[in-house]
Amino acid sequence: MSDALIMSGRALRMSRRNIDALITSMALPVMLLLIFVYFFGGAINTGTQYVTYVVPGVLLLCAGFGSANTAVAVTDDLKGGIIDRFRSLDIGGAPILAGHVVASAVRNMVATALVFGLAFAIGFRPSATVAGWFAALGVLLAFILALSWLSAAVGLLAKSPEAAGGFTFFVSFLPYPSSAFVPTDTMPGWLQGFAAQQPVTKVIESLRGLLLGQPVGSTPWVALLWCAGILVVSVVLADRLFRRRTAG
Repeated sequence: MSDALIMSGRALRMSRRNIDALITSMALPVMLLLIFVYFFGGAINTGTQYVTYVVPGVLLLCAGFGSANTAVAVTDDLKGGIIDRFRSLDIGGAPILAGHVVASAVRNMVATALVFGLAFAIGFRPSATVAGWFAALGVLLAFILALSWLSAAVGLLAKSPEAAGGFTFFVSFLPYPSSAFVPTDTMPGWLQGFAAQQPVTKVIESLRGLLLGQPVGSTPWVALLWCAGILVVSVVLADRLFRRRTAG
């Protein structure tokens, strides 16, 4: 645990010193929310104010982008040789990877606060109870942690930071074929099944229902099951990949 805390502090300091990436990660949520609300919102009918509908989707879009940067950070560590130095100090793979995951979660929660602040300023009015807020943030954090561990595994698999960066595009694309920006029933029939059942949609529908005080049924539990499944698979895969990449 102490090693993991030290590695988390290291990853956060690296984020703070990488000014360009930090500005991008903080500015992107603001830009995306403004673009979707003011550029596209007037042409999309969701039965409510578009800012009310789109905020959960923007949160996940930014979470995906921020979490995917973990892959680049892990690959950079492998390429730079710092992993070998840590191994010589008897620091295991789990604390090293956990440090990157914790840093990703902190960055994403700061970006989440920015999105909420801007959303309130332009008309977002949630009606969630205190319990609803905690539940929504819990689901979002579970998604961020699962995606960050998956990104760490991809970073161990990639041969270069550029290849790891390609994962950012893939993860950032997932919210589009979902209910993030338009209702899934407006999509072509062949796409509706995937869009309605994929994990991103379940997380978005959970956030939307919890934040707006609407009935959510079992959707949050389904979303958490998806997150738990992705997390378990990613942690196991990351452990095996780390052992293989650092063997010998």
